Amino acid sequence: MLARKSIIPEEYVLARIAAENLGKPRIRDRPRTARFIAKNGACNLAHKNIREQGRFLQDIFTTLVDLKWRHTIVIFTTSFLCSWLFFALVWWLVAFAHGDMDQECPLNDDVNRWKPCVTCVRSFASAFLFSIEVQVTIGFGGRMMTEECPLAITVLILQNIVGLIINAVMLGCIFMKTAQAHRRAETLIFSRNAVIAVRNGRLCFMFRVGDLRKSMIINASVRIQVVKKTTTPEGEVIPIHQLDIPVDNPIESNNIFLVAPLIISHIIDKRSPLYDISANDLANQDLEIIVILEGVVETTGITTQARTSYVSEEILWGHRFVPIVTEEEGTYAVDYSKFGNTSKVAAPRCSAKELDEKPSILIQTLQKSELSHQNSLRKRNSMRRNNSMRRTNSMRRNNSSFIVPKVQFITPEGNQNTLET
Repeated sequence: MLARKSIIPEEYVLARIAAENLGKPRIRDRPRTARFIAKNGACNLAHKNIREQGRFLQDIFTTLVDLKWRHTIVIFTTSFLCSWLFFALVWWLVAFAHGDMDQECPLNDDVNRWKPCVTCVRSFASAFLFSIEVQVTIGFGGRMMTEECPLAITVLILQNIVGLIINAVMLGCIFMKTAQAHRRAETLIFSRNAVIAVRNGRLCFMFRVGDLRKSMIINASVRIQVVKKTTTPEGEVIPIHQLDIPVDNPIESNNIFLVAPLIISHIIDKRSPLYDISANDLANQDLEIIVILEGVVETTGITTQARTSYVSEEILWGHRFVPIVTEEEGTYAVDYSKFGNTSKVAAPRCSAKELDEKPSILIQTLQKSELSHQNSLRKRNSMRRNNSMRRTNSMRRNNSSFIVPKVQFITPEGNQNTLET
């Protein structure tokens, strides 16, 4: 601002800013790699250089379902218009070959006059209107078939069959697009962050999952995979190496009863890819943990799948999810405003491998947390005492200000009388 007002020369200001920036240390963050699965479950993958495009036409129904809505509507509108125009041309040719173009539209009571293949079709516009009436089964009554032309009867049958096929494909695609599995997955939510904390004496990787609808997901199961870039001993680079990690579930079938939000836990043991990772190493790890929730929709019977992922920046070490399920008036209430909230807890900063080799680290961590908790309680109690003493002293001062002074009177006889007013 001073340079703009010409109080200080602009060259001096630029030189001063450059000198200050050179003196400050620059910290470069680790280049962030692309996610394999986005937070909303979409796969971050682009298919390029596909030469055999004809394979998509072999499965035309799935291709139509996978298209976007605007493309689907354009395709169906075009198919209807093309079928109407094609059969309009066929009806016009039939009428032209039979010589119906030069004849007038016959009346119902005129029996001896010319009988056309289709009444009142004398131009391409009338043939187009008759084609729409036949395929959509409108039947206004002005144009109708006669028994004069077997070819016209055959064309009528073919057009009805083609119209039924187009309607069946259209209704099937619209139903499948509206009842797709990922629509139901929109109400299956995951916590924004995952946490690593101690549970039952073991380091665990945890996240929260919930269902916003009252209709349940039947046979719901959760799978966890770790995706990272690895290099084999032979020098082969695997850009997307997937590793399954087990889920801590007391039920042998690995299914969950998702009637309320649940905290899914994975014990970090020797089988886990997170076994050698400590809290300080987590920020430098190039890994992505993918969570997949699968189940059958209770209302439609369609299998649905919800996905999300957690990178190293989204994993909080030494945190725990706050409880959100409470009992109110005989029913269980879920507060979704606290769905992703966490609180700090005592957790060792070392890896699970070091924790297994030195179990005393966990005991020391818990003892330190207990001491800090007791100290915080003492501080709170002392602060409460001090506040109560201050309030008592202030009340005493206020009461002392209202004390009435004593007044002495001396009578002529020499007696002293004390009066209080």
